[in-house]
Amino acid sequence: MRFNSLAPMYSRSSEPVRFERDCPAVLVPQGDAVTLPAGTAGYITQALGGSYTVFVEGNLFRIAGQDADAIGKEPTEPLELPPDAADDAVEELVWRQLRTCFDPEIPINIVDLGLVYEASVTHREDGGRLVVVRMTLTAPGCGMGDILVDDVRTKLEMIPTVQDTDVELVFDPPWTQNMMSDAARLETGMF
Repeated sequence: MRFNSLAPMYSRSSEPVRFERDCPAVLVPQGDAVTLPAGTAGYITQALGGSYTVFVEGNLFRIAGQDADAIGKEPTEPLELPPDAADDAVEELVWRQLRTCFDPEIPINIVDLGLVYEASVTHREDGGRLVVVRMTLTAPGCGMGDILVDDVRTKLEMIPTVQDTDVELVFDPPWTQNMMSDAARLETGMF
């Protein structure tokens, strides 16, 4: 089940923007990579987790946090963690980072949507930390699947002391609305 018709209803913002430079973007929900040229006008429909969903000429586009400057926004600050941090502290930061990952159409993070089945911190043979994530999508054919996986991977690799990630899309068990947190169900009106 996709929530395409809900996107405008759950807008976090409607701030007008004009692209200050050519900017890579992803067409939502198809997942196609495009470049929006400098001077393009639109408005931000969602600004969550460091990325932006922008409405331009009847289409939605996801702008990654590292390209925030293209729409006049500041990129997110780097994460800090002591080099001798325990695995528990790293795992806590992993879950915090996962809560900054959003489907561009739904203003609810992937943890509260119930899309993350597993997230754990382990160690590689060389002693470096590896974060393993098993997650799903609201619909198996979702064009944004690779984009969400890449967003998860990128945000987890920003965590100091994490040298590698293993993010896998799985579809067993299939996602249902019952996997959403109570807050997410309240937000979407899905009880």
